[in-house]
Amino acid sequence: MGGNHSHKPPVFDENEEVSFDHFQILRAIGKGSFGKVCIVQKRDTKKMYAMKYMNKQKCIERDEVRNVFRELQVMQGLEHPFLVNLWYSFQDEEDMFMVVDLLLGGDLRYHLQQSVHFTEGTVKLYICELALALEYLQRHHIIHRDIKPDNILLDEHGHVHITDFNIATVVRGAEKASSMAGTKPYMAPEVFQVYVDGGPGYSYPVDWWSLGVTAYELLRGWRPYEIHSATPIDEILSMFKVERVHYSSTWCKGMVALLKKLLTKDPESRLSSLSDVQSAPYLADMNWDAVFKKALTPGFVPNRPYEIHSATPIDEILSMFKVERVHYSSTWCKGMVALLKKLLTKDPESRLSSLSDVQSAPYLADMNWDAVFKKALTPGFVPNKGRLNCDPTFELEEMILESKPLHKKKKRLAKHRSKDGTKDSCPLNGHLQQCLETVRKEFIIFNREKSCSAKEVEDADLGPAGVKIWGLKCQRPVCQSRGMGGTPQGTQLTQAQG
Repeated sequence: MGGNHSHKPPVFDENEEVSFDHFQILRAIGKGSFGKVCIVQKRDTKKMYAMKYMNKQKCIERDEVRNVFRELQVMQGLEHPFLVNLWYSFQDEEDMFMVVDLLLGGDLRYHLQQSVHFTEGTVKLYICELALALEYLQRHHIIHRDIKPDNILLDEHGHVHITDFNIATVVRGAEKASSMAGTKPYMAPEVFQVYVDGGPGYSYPVDWWSLGVTAYELLRGWRPYEIHSATPIDEILSMFKVERVHYSSTWCKGMVALLKKLLTKDPESRLSSLSDVQSAPYLADMNWDAVFKKALTPGFVPNRPYEIHSATPIDEILSMFKVERVHYSSTWCKGMVALLKKLLTKDPESRLSSLSDVQSAPYLADMNWDAVFKKALTPGFVPNKGRLNCDPTFELEEMILESKPLHKKKKRLAKHRSKDGTKDSCPLNGHLQQCLETVRKEFIIFNREKSCSAKEVEDADLGPAGVKIWGLKCQRPVCQSRGMGGTPQGTQLTQAQG
């Protein structure tokens, strides 16, 4: 994708609305039930982003338009170092587009499936970073309602970022949410209780319960309760009443105490604010300014031994090779470290560079190479057979199987526009046409680049009492927005149906 683009320097009017033409499509990286995600580069600034695009007709057919609008409405007012931030939104005849931060470290679910062992120190930092994000959302009256490993992305340095706001809801003052929303294994007891007996509703503490479930799962590899999407609600409520959560005897007492407070069934007694978390004895030594500034190094960093990217200048790369040392985990055995050091030797004459070199490594002395060749040895990791695990699949599907591939959009829309008004055009049914027109009118156009200059972004705000609040501050977003009910332009967030 993107291979046939002109190399002429782009010329864009700075007052022009951002559109599909402002981006070069590089490759597809994911897909959902009605949307796909690809890596893009903005042609004028050369900055890289992730672009999520959702087919309008499919959204209408699946009654998902309101959720898309809700996500846009929520995200346009947010900017925080531990969120996936929205940069642009725009539309064309076929799709709605959201351009967000590009995070290439993968989500925590992926790393759990890869059997990554998350240490207590790593999870401790994750809890702190996510606590800052949840406190920020709480100050903006937002309940996320779907905190889970799938919705927590890592950047290339290993820091966490919350994504997916399509079922988030906005509450004001003492208001509470009253509908059952979320992913069952991560939903707090009070959410199920509301569904069963109406209850008083629920509020921000549900996100902190989900944080507790997520932290437990990262440490142990499974969740504190055996709940699945198909588990009946009465069975789930019974579990909460009679089952006790088992904490590993290898975990330190401070971590166990913190998890117990996050997994307290009574929302009134649960840790459910940044100040609650900061008061936990286990986190007494945490430098919260350093956490906010991402100055602490996570225990798990995805990907590469050197911090090299596609846009890194060559002279900078050569400088890295001269002055930087590769860090090897203290948990790896000496033989593996020795083998990696020989493979990563900078001098090609001294590097392991043949099969005989590799076979002579002491770490591989016990390897049966005939069995390796015959595939007679069972790998320690076997990919899930029920899903596609290869990234290029998304690219191949987009180019070969997709009936309306993104890389042919410009020609396709031009052809469609030329047919409009001719006898060859095929009109859509009246209801669908009306819905598409409503989406076109109501869609929220957003441009963070215009709304926040570098000088207007600060690392922290001061609250009314002089209390330090971790977040970012910028001008009111530049957007053209009408809610599904025709909310006037520039109004504050209204409560989403929740």
